[in-house]
Amino acid sequence: MRLRTLTAGLLVGGLALAACGGTPTNSGTGAPPTTTESVGVASGVAVPGSPTFDRIQRNGKVTVGVKDDQPGIGIKDPITGEYSGFDIEIAKLVAAKLGLSTDRIKFTPIQSAAREAALGNGQVDLVVASYTINDKRKAQVSFAGPYFVAGQSLLVRKDDNSITGKNTLKGKKVCSVTGSTPIQRVRDQALTEPNNIVELSKYSDCVNQLEQRSVDVLTTDDAILKGYAAEDPDNLKVVGETFSEEPYGVGLPKDDTALRDAVNDILQAAIDDGTWKDIYDATLGKSGSEAETPTIDRY
Repeated sequence: MRLRTLTAGLLVGGLALAACGGTPTNSGTGAPPTTTESVGVASGVAVPGSPTFDRIQRNGKVTVGVKDDQPGIGIKDPITGEYSGFDIEIAKLVAAKLGLSTDRIKFTPIQSAAREAALGNGQVDLVVASYTINDKRKAQVSFAGPYFVAGQSLLVRKDDNSITGKNTLKGKKVCSVTGSTPIQRVRDQALTEPNNIVELSKYSDCVNQLEQRSVDVLTTDDAILKGYAAEDPDNLKVVGETFSEEPYGVGLPKDDTALRDAVNDILQAAIDDGTWKDIYDATLGKSGSEAETPTIDRY
């Protein structure tokens, strides 16, 4: 995989980045180099006016809320404990450009319903967890990005031809995770009856229920679903057209404008020089989902 390097020096909006010569290891596992290792870790970074960055500097590490059960996006290897996926690499990229090597990142699994609280109480510094940007969440947290735009879709059993899109969900048991925008959309649009809505804590729990025929369909973003289908193509498939737009953002504590601007600069640079595409191709692109280059929203 060809990985371009980010510009060695970047000075925008108070964020000073300069690539150093060191290259972090990958936790001693013998795994291939990550995108972070390829772009280099910045030195002499400053983000004036950011209380979150100041806390990161005091702690000597950045704590990032991530998913641990989403193939292609964020998943934890049960044997090695290593995290991988598109979101994980985006988090590593942001950390590297903020001056933090991989061994100074603490990945914390986080449920969808807990993301705002975790940012608000300082449990995590950032959230990179298929976190859809919307106005309701903006009232509680800040977002940089989007760094990816997904769309809601449907995952069903391979032998089920009765579900072909959102208009065929009546009478079907529909599963998603508590606090997610997809299950709220199912409820708001009355796509199935209220008693047929099943909310669980993890998407992987919904996949298990689907395979056990306890539910009929899992709905969430197409990127996540294609990852599950790619893992088990003999038994699972993604059906129908997408029926939403889900812009994924890096979640930040509310009103930390300085850090939001800094992360937006990092993401924009990665989009401009091709690093974003390289990350996508090496991770989420393997699921078969085509890439759509995002447009940063500097609100």
